[in-house]
Amino acid sequence: MVKQQKTPEALQIAMQMELDGKQFYLKCSQESSNELGKNLLQWLAQEEDLHRKKFVEIYDVVKNKGPWPAIDFKPDGGRSLRTIFARTSEKLGCDIQAPITELDAIQRAIDMEGKTYDFYRKQSKLANYDAERTFYDLLAGEEQEHHLILLDYHEYLKDPAGWFVKKEHPSLDGG
Repeated sequence: MVKQQKTPEALQIAMQMELDGKQFYLKCSQESSNELGKNLLQWLAQEEDLHRKKFVEIYDVVKNKGPWPAIDFKPDGGRSLRTIFARTSEKLGCDIQAPITELDAIQRAIDMEGKTYDFYRKQSKLANYDAERTFYDLLAGEEQEHHLILLDYHEYLKDPAGWFVKKEHPSLDGG
């Protein structure tokens, strides 16, 4: 029964992590110097808020000693974010200079997503219910996608021209 008592505590931690993530992404989006950064960070803030709302739904049931409820949650695997990223980066091209503070913020976001992923993987292993395990696994997968997209954005900010060469594989043969 000790495990069951830990569930509300883990949910409270998760809700706070998602709230902190949302606030961080909103702040960074306001400070971002480019359209891509603003769009990416605002989208991530919305994702964190969606996750928090799902945790609130679950917490309301579990705090009253109910079993983990089935939650309608179907992440898109980062597809919509990758579409936003691709469209905006194509529009902006290579003419982007990121201030060091933005690079630092993105690195912090990368680290934050990694820690959130680790937390959700751990909670999945400690899960009492299949629905709980599935939910944490889905969230871990989504956090991993966020992590990878942020890594991609970080590379883009550091070297936009190099990023385009790597991603677009242009032909240099002149033909």
